[in-house]
Amino acid sequence: MQRIIASVSTRRVKHAQGEDSKVQTELKHSGNIPTHIAIIMDGNGRWAKKRGLPRIAGHNEGVESVRDTVEACGQLGVKYLTLYAFSTENWKRPQEEVSMLMRLLMRALRDETDKLHQNNVRVHTIGDTTTLPREVQDELLDAIEKTKENSGLNLYLALSYSGRWDLTTAMKHLADDVKRGRVASDQINDQLITGYLSTKDVPDPDLLIRTGGEHRISNFLLWQLAYSEIYISQAYWPDFRRTELYDAIRDYQHRERRFGMVSEQVNQSKRKATYAERLLKRVSGL
Repeated sequence: MQRIIASVSTRRVKHAQGEDSKVQTELKHSGNIPTHIAIIMDGNGRWAKKRGLPRIAGHNEGVESVRDTVEACGQLGVKYLTLYAFSTENWKRPQEEVSMLMRLLMRALRDETDKLHQNNVRVHTIGDTTTLPREVQDELLDAIEKTKENSGLNLYLALSYSGRWDLTTAMKHLADDVKRGRVASDQINDQLITGYLSTKDVPDPDLLIRTGGEHRISNFLLWQLAYSEIYISQAYWPDFRRTELYDAIRDYQHRERRFGMVSEQVNQSKRKATYAERLLKRVSGL
């Protein structure tokens, strides 16, 4: 009987994986997959409260959502995923909750690093990580070191991070370079400022997802989100899985990204790009 149950379970898993692979293929053919997705993971506490559970239970279940989302993004070919894991404002929460969050973060890093490495994910971090407990810093450094040669999804964990902290730190470094004569004031432009941010090596997010139904960006990537498409999910983060991620990407694929232009200009640029691609194929004989 146990063998029969195990066999049925295996078939169900394979069927689910097959269905998921089919959905991913459809997504890849229906439009562009975002190069960079950023997520504000909100609603852990409300998820727990709704179930009469302590807040940490929501954070703990949220780790499962992180695992599934990271895996799905890697399979879809997303190049960068930035997760708002702990903001500078989160330090204001009750000390007991902060301590539990730090322990949960440390355990998650310890448990997940090997799997991330096996899946070719490269771990990075942004934020003032010097404010994190020493044990958490050590686990972060281990994860970064172990995965540094990986070439798949780049996973950025925003820890003790805020957009204003990022901009303030960048302006301090820029001012110091101006003072030392390394940069002239007339050289300062958008591109130069971007080079001083913690995300200087990362393209701006194409898509920002916020869970929990709130309509604000909560001091997250303030400079970088200037032209990002925003998707609000009503699901609390512990309920957010790859199916909700797929919904967000489908919605993104139906957006027209104009970057200040009008629709006619965007369509003209697309036609030129398509013509150039066809010409290149003819010349190369592909």
